[in-house]
Order: sequence, then structure tokens, then C-alpha cells
Amino acid sequence: MHSDSSLTVGLGDRAYDIIVGRDLLARADNLAAAQLTDRHVIIITDSQVAGYHLDSLASACSRVARRCDTLTITAGEASKSMSVLSVLLEDILALGVDRGVVLVALGGGVVGDLAGFAAASLLRGVDFIQVPTSLLAQVDSSVGGKTGVNAAAGKNLIGAFHQPRLVLADTAVLDTLPDRELRAGYAEVAKYGLLGDAEFFEWLEAHGADVLTREPQALKDAIMTSCAAKARIVEADEREAGTRALLNLGHTFGHALEATAGYDGSLLHGEAVAAGMGLAFDLAQHLDLCTGQDAVRAKAHLDASGLPFSLASAPVCHTSVCGTSSDALIQLMQRDKKVRDGQMRFVLPRGIGDSFVCDDVPIAALHHVLEESRQ
Repeated sequence: MHSDSSLTVGLGDRAYDIIVGRDLLARADNLAAAQLTDRHVIIITDSQVAGYHLDSLASACSRVARRCDTLTITAGEASKSMSVLSVLLEDILALGVDRGVVLVALGGGVVGDLAGFAAASLLRGVDFIQVPTSLLAQVDSSVGGKTGVNAAAGKNLIGAFHQPRLVLADTAVLDTLPDRELRAGYAEVAKYGLLGDAEFFEWLEAHGADVLTREPQALKDAIMTSCAAKARIVEADEREAGTRALLNLGHTFGHALEATAGYDGSLLHGEAVAAGMGLAFDLAQHLDLCTGQDAVRAKAHLDASGLPFSLASAPVCHTSVCGTSSDALIQLMQRDKKVRDGQMRFVLPRGIGDSFVCDDVPIAALHHVLEESRQ
């Protein structure tokens, strides 16, 4: 007997379900019957995930699809590029698709963002399903319809809003996820507590270690709570005109750190976000917006979870990140897609579980916090 949990992202006629449970891949023919039956299905995955999970999902899809094809990209953040997208779209078109095709993204955030953008672009928009295989993708990038690729100027600067038709978050696939990747995904889980749910953050302080050791119920609870938080925010502000920006806690700093590290795997997205959240609390404390006690508590939990909370604690600290001047990091932040009319926008905490968007941070304060964070 399977004990799946589900919730709906309520977007009117584009509403869709998120299903969380174990062994969903092998049951995709039943769970996604409405989206797959008698259709041309193309599963897009990466070279790492394919060996673990592609056969199971392809077998399930083939039981109900009219035709099922698979395409594999190279694993890693470097694949989130216009050149890989271009090849992917040509490969899809070479399979003789029409607007009835459905793309299935089987992988982490890179595959989900890339396949989602391909779905948004292909024939001016086709259906796609998210089957996220990393914790980060299950709690964040697979939900909400943000798709895209990186540019030389920065992360996620080319993309589209394109909602999936279904999200299948199979917790069993996390059994094969490397510990470091699981911790990186946990940064996004902690983010939901820090930005808007103090009670959830307290729960994480008590049970986060269980999540990180893959205790099934704790893992499922963390994923469901995170997805519910993101779903409510997306429903209120699908295209990030207001409150959805809160989901970027830690990201303005984090994206600059990722760009500095060159998207080469030496600094994972979740690690960069964790360091960025620590910096956001430092900045808020420096500006007298939140107490030092809250800043210490937030950073202590990140540290206890094996995540960075400063520049000095980032995995690539002594190479690219710490070798980059604060001026250069600030210049990268000024190119972030959240900039409005030349003003950088930061999500800053007033305390744990209470964040807001701030667009009048003094450059001098940024300098001070970045320099302090190197110690």
C-alpha cells in the first residue's frame, strides 16, 4: 500500500498537482495517466540520472504512451546554456513531434530548467511534467514554472514562465543522491523556514538531522511543507511582481558566488544559497533590521547541517570566491535579474520567519558585510 501525499498549485485552468511519495517512477503510468495516455512522450534526463532511474520511468510511460523516446544531456550546471538548449530542441524536432507531445523532465534543477524552457519554446509551448530527482529540485525548482538557462552575464537570465502539468516527487530516488547534493537541497528547505515560517524552522532545528539521514517520514514532511509554502507563494504572485521575490532569500549573494565559481561544480547552487542566507542575516543585522541572536541561530543551523554560512565557510573559499574582491562580487549582484531601475534588490530578514524585499541597501554596508564574511 502506497501512502502518497499530494497538494495542488491553484492557478485556475493551469492548476496542477504535486505528488510526493516513494516509488512514484514505476507507477507513473497510473499517476500521470491523464497527461501520458496515447501521447508522444519524450523523457529528457542527464548522463548521471539515466543510469539510475531512466529505465523505470521509461517502462512506466511506455505502458500508456503512443510512443516514448528518451534524450540525455551531459550532467552538470554547464548544460544550462543556450548551446545545449539549441541541440536539445533540434533533437526533439528530429523525432517528428507535434503540439500533442509531452516532455518529461527526469533530473535535478538543471534538467528541469532546461527541459521546461524547451517545452516553453517548442512549437510556441507544449506540455511538460517535472520528475525531480534531487532534493533541491523537489522542494524548489520543479514547482512554480520558472524555466531557463544561464548566460555569460549571469544565472537564469534567459528563460520563461511555463508551468508543468504535474510534479512527481519520488522520495525513493533520493536514496541514490550523494550526501553533498542532499545537503545542498536542504538549504532550500531551511530557506522556507527562514523566510516565512518560524514554526517550520523550529521543526527543522529538531528534525533536520533526520531529513539529512533520509529518514522517510521526516524527508516526506520536509518536502511537503516546502512545496506547500512555495505553492502558496506562486499562487499569490506567479510572475514575481511582489511576494514571490521572497523566495530569493540568499539568492542575490548566492548567484554572484556561483558566477564567480564558474558553475563548475566546486560550489553547488544550494551551497551558494546557504552562504547567501548567512550573508543576508549578517547584512540585516548590520543594518539593525534583525537581532544578532536571530543571525547567530540561522547560521548555526546551516553550519550544523553541513552547509556554508559565510564566504569563509564556502567550499571554494580559498580559490575563486575568496580570491574575488568585494567590488567584483557587487558588480555581479548589480547584473542580477532582480535589479530594478539600477537598484539591487535583497530579500532581508527582520527575524527568523519574517522577510521582506529591500532595494535601498547602501553599497558601503555590502562592502562591510562581504569583508567581514571572509574572516
